[in-house]
Amino acid sequence: MTTSLGALLGLAIIPAVAQAAQIAASVNDDSGRPVADAVVVAVPVDALRALPDRVPTRMVDQVDKEFVPKVLAVRVGTSVTFPNHDNVRHHVYSFSPAKRFELPLYAGVPAEPVVFDKPGVVVLGCNIHDWMLGYVYVSESPYFAKTKGDGKAVIELPPHAYVVRVWHPQLDGDEKATSRTIDVTRSGKVDAVWKVTLKPEVRVRRAPIPSPGRGY
Repeated sequence: MTTSLGALLGLAIIPAVAQAAQIAASVNDDSGRPVADAVVVAVPVDALRALPDRVPTRMVDQVDKEFVPKVLAVRVGTSVTFPNHDNVRHHVYSFSPAKRFELPLYAGVPAEPVVFDKPGVVVLGCNIHDWMLGYVYVSESPYFAKTKGDGKAVIELPPHAYVVRVWHPQLDGDEKATSRTIDVTRSGKVDAVWKVTLKPEVRVRRAPIPSPGRGY
């Protein structure tokens, strides 16, 4: 009886695995060089299906007076912690419409994570260290991935038709202009390539190392 039940459960699992689909994205710049830290988002062409209530807590660390990772992609409703692993204090904030918040001067780990409850791009800064810059991309869809150093990302998702778009902190133009419809209802994997124009990165120069005892 136990064996029969196990066999039935095994058969029930196989179709679910077989139905998994993939969008394999490649993002390159105008010169054909791979673009890292690009967020690729796939939104079903019809209304989003019911999503699970629980989402994992994510983290943006602070190491060597920089945000790590520089770009974090999350789903709407995700809680993000901002631990400070430097030996100086930071004052993390954002004035972005998608999420305005402030974590006053602190060391260690703040008592409460920040909940990102609206889709959009959230730009992170530090009141003490002007060169610190980071981004939280908040997706309305659970189907997204961030490109690695080779400019590639793979999105695992159910077979369906999706509108897929690309965002990057230096993207020149509107994110919506990168949108295209990709149908993975009949294929287990679809390769998609984007060529994007990037603006030069403008950053505040890092301050010199402070003398001992200044604490910032």
